[in-house]
Amino acid sequence: MDRVLIVDDDKQLCALLIERLKAEAFALETVYDGVRGLERALSGDHALVILDLMLPGLGGIDLLRRLRAQSDIPVLILTARGEEIERVLGLEIGADDYLSKPFSPRELIARIRAILRRTSQPTRMAGPVISADVRVDPASREAWLKRRQLDLTSVEFTLLEVLVRHAGRVLSREELTEKVLGRNIGPFDRVIDVHVSNLRKKLGI
Repeated sequence: MDRVLIVDDDKQLCALLIERLKAEAFALETVYDGVRGLERALSGDHALVILDLMLPGLGGIDLLRRLRAQSDIPVLILTARGEEIERVLGLEIGADDYLSKPFSPRELIARIRAILRRTSQPTRMAGPVISADVRVDPASREAWLKRRQLDLTSVEFTLLEVLVRHAGRVLSREELTEKVLGRNIGPFDRVIDVHVSNLRKKLGI
């Protein structure tokens, strides 16, 4: 049973999520402030964190920044519909995906399952994959540009692996979203665009 941490100060929303996610065989823990949320997210007790950006004590962006300095646990951020700058910043810092409030619980469950499928895939036994100056090692989940090891988030590594495996072929946003994020692309969905942009910066292209 996958254990999910919800960090959100909206107790009514948390109660709704607990009801819906427990019905889907998830184990839930809820925390209502950022300081305690960071502490629990770093505990190693959870498979995924659902993180609201507007939190008392420690804001969601700062929490995510501190979390990413120590952990690569998958993070799904929740944002108000108008907070595009914050959600893009969250993705740049290392969030895996986001949902805008209000959202459908069914959509949230689909996003959670997609993230967990990607992050819990068994390690491939095949050796490193090389294209031009880039080498990707699926077994260790490490990547190099020439002799320099790249500091990649989990999503960025998966994205780079997909691109290297399909070198010479143009992949659409729809294909990348499906192969990397494990879900279909939605209207006005910019998640894969931000991850591509982040990866390009780290590759220097």
